Amino acid sequence: MKFFTYLLICIVFVSCYNKERNCKDYKTGTFEFTYIVDGVEKSGRFIRTDSLNIDYYENKIDSASVRWINDCEFIQKTINPKNMAEENAIHFKILSTTDSTYTFEYKLAVKKANQKARVEQGTAKRIK
Repeated sequence: MKFFTYLLICIVFVSCYNKERNCKDYKTGTFEFTYIVDGVEKSGRFIRTDSLNIDYYENKIDSASVRWINDCEFIQKTINPKNMAEENAIHFKILSTTDSTYTFEYKLAVKKANQKARVEQGTAKRIK
């Protein structure tokens, strides 16, 4: 009986925990992030306004439109796609925030038929 009482108390405390999500603080600004390509860690930077996202990575600049669904989710679509893969819109969701970073997940906005949805996560740090 004691075991079930302790288990119930643990479940109550765990279920009350909510991750902090002050998404409005991260709708616009200049951010930095790291990513891995072929086992090599690289870093990039992006500037986001209410409707535009400009990425700077590997000496390239890429622009995308941003359409906010709610305070924590948005759809990003490349403005001038150079190939078929860049034509796909990406759905971003902010999962949690801190005073200077946010953790997010992203996936294709439209699921391709007969393919499992691939969801990736990342962390961005505000630099301005």
